Order: sequence, then C-alpha cells, then structure tokens
Amino acid sequence: MYDTIGATYTVTRRTEPRIAARIWAALGDARTILNVGAGTGSYEPSDRYVLAVEPSAVMRSQRLPDAAPCLVGSAESPPFDDQSFDAAMAVASVHHWQDPIAGLREMRRVARRVVVFTHDTSDAGWRHRFWLTRDYLPEVADLLAGRPSLIELARAIGARIEPVLIPWDCADGFFEAYWRRPEAYLDENVRRGVSVWARVGPAVEQRAVHSLRDDLASGRWAERNQDLVDLDAAELGLRLLIA
Repeated sequence: MYDTIGATYTVTRRTEPRIAARIWAALGDARTILNVGAGTGSYEPSDRYVLAVEPSAVMRSQRLPDAAPCLVGSAESPPFDDQSFDAAMAVASVHHWQDPIAGLREMRRVARRVVVFTHDTSDAGWRHRFWLTRDYLPEVADLLAGRPSLIELARAIGARIEPVLIPWDCADGFFEAYWRRPEAYLDENVRRGVSVWARVGPAVEQRAVHSLRDDLASGRWAERNQDLVDLDAAELGLRLLIA
C-alpha cells in the first residue's frame, strides 16, 4: 500500500519524542535491534545498532542517509537465526501485516525481547472513544473484520500490555494524533500520511471531510467534544506490547 500512498509520508510522519521515550525504555538494555516494518525510520534509537526490514521501496527511499541499514523483507519471514538480536521492535505496522500472529512469533524467535507499538481495536478501546471514527468514519469497523484482537496478539508472544497516551501536540501525524486539533484532518497532506483514508476509499473520505468541515464551521464539533479542550493527553487505545 505504501508504494502507492507513501510518497509524502515524511511531510507529517515523524518521531514523537514522548512516545519514543516509552518505546526506547521498553527496549531495556538491548544493544542490537531489529526494526520490523521500519518505514522511513521513525523511532529507531540512534545510540544502538539497528537493522531495519521494510517491504515498500517508496518508504525505504525516504530513509535519511544516516538511518539504519534497511533490508527488503516482511515480518512473517525475517531471514535471521534464532535469537540473532537483543530486541525486535515494530512501530505502527502490525495492522499492515498479512499474518500478524505469525509475524509476532517470528519477532519472538529472532530476538530475546519484543516491543510493539500498536492499538486496541476493540469498540471501547478505539472506534467508539475516538470522535473521528465514532462520528465520521464508522466504516473503519469493516477494516478490522477478521483481524486478531490486541489480547490475541499479546498472548501469541506472552506480552504484557501498557497504555500509551497521545499528547495534544503530538509531532507524529498518525490517525489519532490530531484528536484536539480537528482542523488538521481537512489537510490533504495529513490524510495522505495515514493509510486508513486510502483504505476506506475516496467517496467515504470526502463525505467524512465535508461533514467535519461543516461541523467545525457550525460549532457542532466543539459542542460534542468540549470535554477534550482541557486535556493535555488522551487515551485513545494506543498500546505497547512488551515481551
């Protein structure tokens, strides 16, 4: 997918330092790290040896010259021996894998520690709590059909689950990042950096954007979401799996 939609990814997608601190702390004392579904290299720690794996040529081409070396490959078949790395990490990529359970088990095989930044796709954890999916993009529910739950992902590798709050001024423009800055979702560049918009299709995207624009202009969005105004961070289902 990102060979099609990823050309402007780095315009809005970058490392959010507060989330990075959580990921790097979870890596513990690991000195050698495999980054699975590495994309353009966000969240790769610069003070350790990192080897990246990324299937998309477009994403690989946007990695900075001093980024970690990057191989072509997928989560389900990393070409490494057992326990080749101190840790394996995956950041916001599990939902793109063909077989998430198999991919996580492979991460567990090649590394003694696994850290995965992902999201809880249950109704309570994500779709109903976030106003964008609740009020404008109910079609997101269809994208999740047949995908493993967060609990199933955690059980596959014996991971514990930790919540990750999203700061109101989050620097990384992932899907939920602009929860207190709704005008951002009217920006084409913001939407192009998030795969959800491509997956729901252009007709649904334009309907949602038009509805949101109307609600912002009329004050309906502010009325519905007045409880968000004073929050510095929101719990919208983002999670760390640590095994």
